[in-house]
Amino acid sequence: MKLNERSLAFYATCDSPADNAGFLYKRGERHTAYHRRWFVLKGNMLFYFEERDSREPVGVIVLEGCNVELCDSADGGFAFAIRFGGAKSRTYVLAAESQGDMESWVKSLSRASFDYMRLVVRELEKQLQEMSRGLAGGAGGPCKPKPSWLEQPRERLPALPSIPPKENGCAVWNNVPGAARPPDASGCGGHDEEGSPRPPPLPPRRRVSSGEAASAGAAVAQSPSTFCRLHQQYSQEVARLRQDWQQRRRGPRP
Repeated sequence: MKLNERSLAFYATCDSPADNAGFLYKRGERHTAYHRRWFVLKGNMLFYFEERDSREPVGVIVLEGCNVELCDSADGGFAFAIRFGGAKSRTYVLAAESQGDMESWVKSLSRASFDYMRLVVRELEKQLQEMSRGLAGGAGGPCKPKPSWLEQPRERLPALPSIPPKENGCAVWNNVPGAARPPDASGCGGHDEEGSPRPPPLPPRRRVSSGEAASAGAAVAQSPSTFCRLHQQYSQEVARLRQDWQQRRRGPRP
C-alpha cells in the first residue's frame, strides 16, 4: 500500500475513532528540550500535532518492529521510550503528565503493532482448537457410571383410593359390563338395556303465567307515554329559559 502526505493527513484528522489521544511531551532529536504535542494513536500509526486543533500532523511514527520501554527523565517526569531495532534507528522519548497517563500510553502503544495482533489471533485459534477437541472427545467418550444413589429402589407409596368417574354430573360407581346395578334414585339417567349410561333428563321449562305476561305488557305500554310526558315537560322549561335569556340580551324596554 502506497501512502503520501495527503492520505496520511486525511487519515489522521478524519472522524474514525482513535485508540488513544492526549498531550505528551516529546524530546527533540537534536536538542534535548521537551515540546508539548497532541498525540493521536490510530491502529499502528502514532500522529503528533503542534496543537489539538491543528489541521495537519507534524509527524507520524509507524509502530512496527519497536519496543516500548520505561526510561528515566532528567526532570523527574513520567518518561518512556519507543526503541526500534537497528544501529541507525531513532529512539523517540516521550513523557506524560501523570503516572496513569504514562501507563495508559505504554499499554496502548505496546498493543498497536501488527505483530502483537497476529500473536493474539494465533492464541485465540489455539484456544478454539482445544475447545473443539474437548467437545469432540466428550461426545464420543465412554459413558460415566451412574451414582449409587440413583440405583437404589424407591419406596412405593400406598395406593390412593380410586375415584369413581362422573358422567353428566352423576357418579358411575360400577362400570363393569354385566354387573348388577342398584336402582337409580338420585334423578340421574342410569343405564339402558345394553349397559351404556343414559344422560339425565332435561329439566322442565318454566311457563309464564297470564298475570306476569299482563304486567310485563303494561310496563312496556306505559314506557312510551312516560317518555313523551317527560319530553314535553322539559321542552317547555327549555323554551321558557330561552325566552328569558333573549329578553335579558335585548335589555329593558324604554
